[in-house]
Amino acid sequence: MMLAMVLIAFASCQNETKKQSNHSTQNNMEQTAEKSAIEKLLFSYRDALNASDVSKVLPLYTNDGVFMPSNAPSAIGQEQVKGSYEFVFSQIQLNIEFYIDEIVVNGDYAFARTTSKGTTLIHANGQTVAEENRELFVLQKTNGQWKISRYMFNKMK
Repeated sequence: MMLAMVLIAFASCQNETKKQSNHSTQNNMEQTAEKSAIEKLLFSYRDALNASDVSKVLPLYTNDGVFMPSNAPSAIGQEQVKGSYEFVFSQIQLNIEFYIDEIVVNGDYAFARTTSKGTTLIHANGQTVAEENRELFVLQKTNGQWKISRYMFNKMK
């Protein structure tokens, strides 16, 4: 009788372990899908920057998105963000690559830490200079899509 109880308890523990393992696998798959969607967003942002295309940048931001460039005031909301990027693109042409260092997802929010490296063409003097930054993105999932909620960067050198 005691042996039967021990076997039943063991079998029930095995069943619970299997359920937890299946749940963990499902969570890992969901995390991988979310991270892939965020990577796609970040590379779309890189492409929009390299194209100097404000119309491609704006849809990547939430409506209340905040752009915090170094040595410039923060831009809050779509209109200010649009104005900031119009100004930036009138001054420079970027040719950069993004390197994703970290993505952490927690529900409908995530953050990504990246670095970028490439060149910048300065329109005022025609000079091309090295460009190297580190970036921090706070992302929000709205209507099933990941968007940039907050973005800041600074020079590495």
